[in-house]
Order: sequence, then C-alpha cells, then structure tokens
Amino acid sequence: MLYNILDYNAVGDGITKCTKAIQSAINDCSITGGRVYIPSGIFLSGSLRLLSNVELYLDKGAVLRSSLDEEDMIDFSKDFVDDNADTGWEGGCFLFACHEQNITIQGMGVIDGQGREVFYDDEPLEAEHECPLNVRGFRPRLSFLEDIENLVIKDVTFYDAAFWTLHMAGCRKVRIENIVIDNNRRAPNTDGIDPDCCSDVIIRGCKITSGDDAVVIKSTAPMYEKYGESRDIVINSCILSTSCSAIKIGTETYGDIHDIIISDCIIRDCIRGIGIWSRDGGDIYNIVAHHIIGSVRNYSDSSTRTEGIYSWWGEGDPVFMSSAQREGVDRIPGIIHDINIDNLNMTAENPVLILGEDYSPIQRVTITNSRILLKKVSSKQKLIADERPSKRGRYEIESMSICKREVRDLITDITFIKDKSFSF
Repeated sequence: MLYNILDYNAVGDGITKCTKAIQSAINDCSITGGRVYIPSGIFLSGSLRLLSNVELYLDKGAVLRSSLDEEDMIDFSKDFVDDNADTGWEGGCFLFACHEQNITIQGMGVIDGQGREVFYDDEPLEAEHECPLNVRGFRPRLSFLEDIENLVIKDVTFYDAAFWTLHMAGCRKVRIENIVIDNNRRAPNTDGIDPDCCSDVIIRGCKITSGDDAVVIKSTAPMYEKYGESRDIVINSCILSTSCSAIKIGTETYGDIHDIIISDCIIRDCIRGIGIWSRDGGDIYNIVAHHIIGSVRNYSDSSTRTEGIYSWWGEGDPVFMSSAQREGVDRIPGIIHDINIDNLNMTAENPVLILGEDYSPIQRVTITNSRILLKKVSSKQKLIADERPSKRGRYEIESMSICKREVRDLITDITFIKDKSFSF
C-alpha cells in the first residue's frame, strides 16, 4: 500500500516541521506493509523512527531535511556504556530504527543533514584552508539503524551530514547500492558508511564524499556486547573521496572483524587508502583488497587551533596498519593477521606503514602486483607516521618505501617510483 505524506498534512515548504505527519504515515504503513511516499518538496522534520516492513521512498525533487533542534531528536545512545571517548555517541539521530526487519530507504530524492549550519571556517585568509572546519551547535547523526535484518538502501542521496551519515549497528543482510553521500570534505566526523558489528553486508556502486572516513568497519564496545563481531562484508565498485581514510577498519575493535573483501574501487585524494587499526582487543583477519586505484595525499593542520579537531589523521599513506595501545588505556590490542592486497595502483605522499608491537605483532601480510608513485603534492616538509589514537601518536620517520615494525611473514611485490618532487 502507498502512504503519501501529503495525505497526513505534511507541508513541503522547508519551514514547517512535518515530524508528526511523516511519523504517522510510517506508523500506518507498518501495519500493512508498503511504501511511505515523499513527493517533490522540502520537508523539515525531527527524528523519524522507521518500522518493520516499511519502504521510505523519496521521489525526484524530494528533500527530507533534518532539524538541528536538540528537542526534536531521539537520544538513541543515552543508555550506552563505552570507555572510548573517541567513538562519539552524543548528538542523537535523524533516521532511527531499532529491532526491526525489512526496511528499505530508496528513491532519487535527498536526505539533508544541514551540516552547513554547524561548520564554519575560522582560518585566516592566507591559510591553506585544508584543515577541519570548526564546529558550533548541536549536530545529530543522519541515521542510526540498530539490529535490522534485511535492510536495503539504494539510489538515494545523503547530503551535508552534520555527523556520521549511515551508522548501522548489529544489522544483518544489508544491501547498500548506488547511493550518493555528498558531505563537506572539511566537515569533521561526517563519516560515510559505518557498519558496526554487522554481518552479511554488501556495499556496491556508491559515490562517497566525506569529511571523515568514507567506509569504516567498526566493532564498538556497546554494539559488540549486544551483537558480536563484524564479519562477511563486501565493498565493491565505489568511488571514494575524503580528507580521512577511503576504507578503514577500526579504530574501535572490541570484537573481531574478519572476512572482508574490498575490490574495484577508485580513491580520489584521500589522506589514506586502506587503513587497519587494532586498538581494543579484537583480532582483524581474513581481509582481501584488490584492484584499487587512485591517490592519497597530506592535508595541512589548522594554523590557529591546537585543541579539539584541528588536524586530520594520516599523512598520505597508501596502506596503513597499526596495532598499538590507546593512550591512557592498559587494554592490549588484538592481532592483525592474514591480510592480502593485490593490484593496488596509487599515487602517495607517504610510505606503506605496517606497524605492530611486540605484544601485538602484525602477521602474514601480502601486498603484490602493485605500483606506488611517491609524489609530493602538498606543503608537507617531513615524513611522518601518524598512529593516532595511540600512545605513540605522531612522529617523524626516515625516508623509505615501506616502514615496518614488529611484522612477521611479510610478502611484498610492489614497484615504487619516486617522482623528482619526492625529495625527503
């Protein structure tokens, strides 16, 4: 059955809050199953709770716009317990679902997070204007979808998130296809897609621009306690552009993350290509990445701020692996092992970094049939290894093609070409 939000007195003027009208349509639709139809227009709303057997369909010209008023948002995380302050549970969320099944979000319309209202540039005119923007006000996630079985998200555009865009926690049988995520590249914490303790996930044919990691597989503390490990995830045929990592595993690794395939992706001027962080006790293994092309580069820090989010993590690393303790935490990270990368063709500003510890060595890594052009394109003056967040932090390294520490059974077949600009 079709449930048109206009029949529930929604007004598409971008000013009237339509939360009650849209939620009523969702509630009715969940009884019979069917489609909640959002027509052309700009529909402002507070948090919406998606329910089982509902398809949220945004027609061409439709804009579903998130309110930025805290009183309009569901505080989904108020009962979560997490000793890692970096996760960032605060802020509520716009699209919310929990313990549901058979949910679809699709159509040619736009879901708008209004990040432009919370981010601002405080850099002086003469600065490079590459650092993270400063932040003011309340900023909710664009979505938090927990414990959903059979989740489909396709064709829709997520625009200008104020915080994480698609956060899926404990979800199973997930298909994300042909979506666009179009965030400000300088807007911090605007991750693209975050599968967190999810399984049986396919992410295919997506174009993601973000101010934080484009696709990042996690195992956060509260979600691991409820749903277990992250596994069986495929990322294929995506175009990724971000000031952080194109594809990241970690840093939240309370449970194991394994059986991941990444293939046929284009990386555009990201700060890292493939990044793997072990920090919280879970092992990371059976990771396969192949046929990845593109470029990574460094971006400058803020010229005025030294606190808060003033710099990006990374230095232009084509491949980054780090297993190290968090600062101020005694927890021993799990083991990174059985990582296979082939047919990587990248331009980069930093070496390949594979950095284990004696208490957590990195084991059985293969990188073959690959080519890396080392070329300086930013204003960076030193080669740096950036292991944040960890006790090691950020430190200078010697010029080399592969920087490694506590690595066992490393096999490489990489052709490194040094451009004349790369004079470190």
